[in-house]
Amino acid sequence: MKKFVLLVSVLFLVLGLGSAHAAKDTVVIGLQGPITGAWAYEGQMAKQSCEIAADLINKKGGILGGKKVVLKVEDDAGEPKSGALAAQKLVAQKDVVAVVSTYGSSVCEPASNIYEKFKKVNIGYGVTAVRLTQRDFSYFFRTCGRDDSQGKFFADFVPKKFNAKRIAIMHDNTAFGKGLAEDTRTALEPMVANGQAEIVYFDAITPGERDFRVSLTNLRETKPEVWYFTGYYAEAALLVSQARDIGITCPFVGGNAAINDEFVKIAGLSVAKGCYMTNEPLPGDLPYPEAKEFLEAYKAKFGDIPSSPWPIYAADALNIIAYAVDKSGTTDSAKLAAYLRDEVEGAPGITGPIGFTGQGDREGVPFYLYVVDDQGKIVVSK
Repeated sequence: MKKFVLLVSVLFLVLGLGSAHAAKDTVVIGLQGPITGAWAYEGQMAKQSCEIAADLINKKGGILGGKKVVLKVEDDAGEPKSGALAAQKLVAQKDVVAVVSTYGSSVCEPASNIYEKFKKVNIGYGVTAVRLTQRDFSYFFRTCGRDDSQGKFFADFVPKKFNAKRIAIMHDNTAFGKGLAEDTRTALEPMVANGQAEIVYFDAITPGERDFRVSLTNLRETKPEVWYFTGYYAEAALLVSQARDIGITCPFVGGNAAINDEFVKIAGLSVAKGCYMTNEPLPGDLPYPEAKEFLEAYKAKFGDIPSSPWPIYAADALNIIAYAVDKSGTTDSAKLAAYLRDEVEGAPGITGPIGFTGQGDREGVPFYLYVVDDQGKIVVSK
């Protein structure tokens, strides 16, 4: 019996030493995202993108003199309560130095409160609500753009393109969708004031519903010349299909969560083609060498490239965390946050040079107008 106890003790000692040794040789970065739930399509692409980003870093020798980047994933299912729970799980794991978090501003907000409380750097990748960086947080950043920039792009470009004066804006009452709708309305105000534009419809649908014909009938009666929907792709596909069924023929423009390959699949090609979207550059339109390297590795492993920008912003969130750890020489969260805010400028990224404002916003994010072509591909509108 004594020999057995001694053997077990030695075994646990070896395992403990092995675990400690492994910890010394790795830097663990968390990923919080909707791996399941209504936005699982986006969450899975984000997970895969972060895996590729970590692989590329590790193949080049890792960081901090050879340490490997390890990804630890927590699913928030695209729900605010689950987002807070996922954040609690990640801050409880002491080896997680920082977190890539998350898709959906309404999910990010409660999660980022947890990260701030526990002083953990967290970088949002699909969270565009303006107010997220107006809270004077020390540990929150984002690699994507903001709703007010997208709203201004819509106001500057879309009415002119379609020669449209009568504009309908529909949102889904989420933090993202409502925020983008309101920022777009604000951006249109000078045009409304001088008679160049008229907002004939501004209202919300309920996300998760399947039948939107009552809302669409009300929209149809306003006779819009262009229709902007600022919610997510699952509802967008159903909205367009039902809108065409009841005779709404004006151009449909979605915000940057409305159209991806899943939208085309749900709506069907006959409905999806000719639908537009305001968006940050899609992966295939990124001109940077880092983008080419990343997309080649992603396609080799998963068969195709991501059909929305958010997974790429997730990968760049991981990249900039690893970059900051390596260049600053520390995993201390307070020092990392200070380095990201004060020292990072023009760091190489898949989506272009990365730098942050004092509030934690990404600097210099552009927007394009995209359209679904006759083959169902999402391409830059000419």
